[in-house]
Amino acid sequence: MSAGPSGSSSVEVEAKYDVDDDTPLPDWSALPGVTRIGEPEPRDLDARYLDTPTAELARAGVAVRRRLGGPDAGWHVKGPAEGGGRTETQWPLEDDVDPDADPVVPAAVQDAVASIARPPFTALARVRNHRTAYSLQDAEGREVAEFVDDRVRARDERRDEESSWREWEVELGPAAPQDEAGRTAFFAAVDAAVFAAGGRPAASGSKLARTLGR
Repeated sequence: MSAGPSGSSSVEVEAKYDVDDDTPLPDWSALPGVTRIGEPEPRDLDARYLDTPTAELARAGVAVRRRLGGPDAGWHVKGPAEGGGRTETQWPLEDDVDPDADPVVPAAVQDAVASIARPPFTALARVRNHRTAYSLQDAEGREVAEFVDDRVRARDERRDEESSWREWEVELGPAAPQDEAGRTAFFAAVDAAVFAAGGRPAASGSKLARTLGR
């Protein structure tokens, strides 16, 4: 879907887990509706997060970022978590992006958050992530969910602090259960597989929150 001035929006429904550096990958064979696992797809992601000097976006539970790399490279506005998911609106990248320069928030993105925050926007955090993605598919080859194994290096720009960790995410795909009971059963099976492998519930709700020590 192309993104116009108002951006293209989707709702993320996902679960996040903390894991150790040497934790083996989970066995997904018991996941409802999943019959095959796609080949591993490596992605190198580089996200720059911005906020106002008084953190108006953070107080509203909103995140603005520019991500380079991966299939969803672009500008993103992530809304607060509600109803079991989180709305994300995306705009394409500008031309000739310098990954190390401080990003300038495009006018369309500024307009999207104008009711919450107005410029100036300053660097908040940088999150670089070596991701390996796996498509969890049904018998017809449709994606039930995507599993990603993330090895993260992050920097809190305002406190000049760096951190690193490994985490997993499972996000529902187009062929996921559409009813609440089906989704609950699916994520219960995900939990069981992750915990059997040695994973645990994520201590932070997002990479940004963890980078900032929240």
